[in-house]
Amino acid sequence: MSISIGQSVPQIKAPATSQSEFNLDEHKGQFLVLYFYPKDDTPGCTTEGHDFNNLLSEFETLNCKVYGISRDSIKKHEKFKAKHTYNFELISDESEALCAIFDVIKLKKLYGKEYMGIDRSTFLISPDGILIQEWRSVKVPQHAQLVLDCLNQLATS
Repeated sequence: MSISIGQSVPQIKAPATSQSEFNLDEHKGQFLVLYFYPKDDTPGCTTEGHDFNNLLSEFETLNCKVYGISRDSIKKHEKFKAKHTYNFELISDESEALCAIFDVIKLKKLYGKEYMGIDRSTFLISPDGILIQEWRSVKVPQHAQLVLDCLNQLATS
């Protein structure tokens, strides 16, 4: 089952960094940015994390929480988060349950080899739990700013 814009996001619970658990129900009343990335501590994923981290206070001013999601373990996430001093939590989706809901596992190619991996994607969820915007096959440069600009437009309309 995958979700489309305008649909309610199903109840989600998943392990997160800082010995926490992400629970969608606990975020009612605020916007959520869920960004899926392929792998901790790779160049593009690190840059994307820094970009969201650098804009985090602006997201928070707009009543929005940001979470990064990959299939890496909590242990790897904790190291990655600490190394780069990210001020938001990372969600571990080793089971690929969240990846399935948002349909982000795709056939990819690297050095001529094919494999199934996360297609870098970002989702904006409304305070009432509705998927209101999605970005797929994301290119990292300026992406976090683009998401913030979208959120700003929603907040002022």
